[in-house]
Amino acid sequence: MTDAFTPPGPLQTAVLFLVFNRPDTTAQVFEAIRKARPPRLYVAADGPRTDRTEEAHTVAQVRKIATAVDWPCELKILFREENLGCRLAVSGAISWFFEHEKQGIILEDDCLPSQSFFWFCEQLLNEYSDDLRIAQICGFNSISPKAEDSDYFFSNLGSVWGWATWRRAWLNYDIEMKSWPDIKRTDGLKGSYIYQNLKYERYKVYQLTYEKKIDTWDYQWAFSRALNGQMCIFPKVSLIQNIGFSDDATHTKDAPKWMKEVKFEEINVPLKNRPIGFLRSWRYEYLVKMQSEISLLGRLLKLLRRIMGV
Repeated sequence: MTDAFTPPGPLQTAVLFLVFNRPDTTAQVFEAIRKARPPRLYVAADGPRTDRTEEAHTVAQVRKIATAVDWPCELKILFREENLGCRLAVSGAISWFFEHEKQGIILEDDCLPSQSFFWFCEQLLNEYSDDLRIAQICGFNSISPKAEDSDYFFSNLGSVWGWATWRRAWLNYDIEMKSWPDIKRTDGLKGSYIYQNLKYERYKVYQLTYEKKIDTWDYQWAFSRALNGQMCIFPKVSLIQNIGFSDDATHTKDAPKWMKEVKFEEINVPLKNRPIGFLRSWRYEYLVKMQSEISLLGRLLKLLRRIMGV
């Protein structure tokens, strides 16, 4: 590992940049993209909400920041005039991206990447392009650097805080989750990691997502991976720093305490210290489960203190 990073060559992989209404974080992430100099940059933005009087101005400002390309690059834009919401805007942008690209890197406006993240994704996108066991390459590692000694490892878990995938994997995506009722009725995920470790929690959110009571796109993606028995690749250390925790965030308003322990680093590319075989990291999945349970306990204690007035 190293604090500095020297690219092994020019980046060849396209990047999809998902933005909306946050100029400060957008500028930081765009600067990282600008430094990496992808040959093709896709910028997608949802439209402003009509009940927010100042949002049209902010959205316009963000779009200007995210398209200020000053390096040799093919720029493609998808700017919505009306607000579609997270569910349709993000999933639609990713589908648009893969209409043009066979594989690529996806960054939201609050996921700040290290420079090695781009080349980490590029190497593994190329190496696992035809491996149907893998659906996604992740950049964020919440247990960093405690999980594994190899440069990367496999897991049933996933993270969309800076990630990459292929058209062949995204083709399995179904925003409507049409197969969910049958899967739920027949326990179709029985034997999967989700069923064994997260059934109560995940089945509940799958049902709410299916009923469109949650305005999101990523639970459908997690469901697709579970349904197809696919795993994700994680880096040994976190190559992504989430800088989006704030009151104006859509989903990430309060940073969990464990975020302070996550190390944001670079990784040497080309990757040399590879995992042995093709086994999921039980250690990583166990540590994430413990992390989640501790976080949940902390939130419950905080709620109890508030109720008791202490």
